Amino acid sequence: MGLISGVLTLPLAPVRGVVWVADQLAQAADRELHDPSVIRARLAALNHEFESGHLAQEAFEHEEEQLLDLLYER
Repeated sequence: MGLISGVLTLPLAPVRGVVWVADQLAQAADRELHDPSVIRARLAALNHEFESGHLAQEAFEHEEEQLLDLLYER
């Protein structure tokens, strides 16, 4: 980046910083969403809720299917 273009784009520096932070947050959320240990923990909690009677069978099956899809996506 040249001196002139650096001076002209200087007002955009805060915007670039916010975009970078948002990108880092999105990447961290994506890693956590697809982390197998997190998905397994969510499956265990879901199973516990179903076995304790706090969750209907169709809701359990729907959530379980979504979590298994996430788990086997990789």
